[in-house]
Amino acid sequence: MRNLVLALGSVLMAAAPALADRPLTEEEKVKLQSAVSAQGCSGGKLEFDDGHYEVDDAKCDDGKTYDLKFDAEFSLIRKKLER
Repeated sequence: MRNLVLALGSVLMAAAPALADRPLTEEEKVKLQSAVSAQGCSGGKLEFDDGHYEVDDAKCDDGKTYDLKFDAEFSLIRKKLER
């Protein structure tokens, strides 16, 4: 039983980094910038985190700043106003 618990713990620890922040590929950057533009926004910090694409501090056509979150197909999940 102890070996099973240790093995399961090792598997979980190895899988955790797979969802962590990682740099975007050039192809992902282009697609994410296009998705951001389609929302009427530009700029911001682009990243991949916890299985989603995120853009922090994007400036949008309404003159406000938002944090945007996209799914793996670059569809908007959330648009949160920054204060």
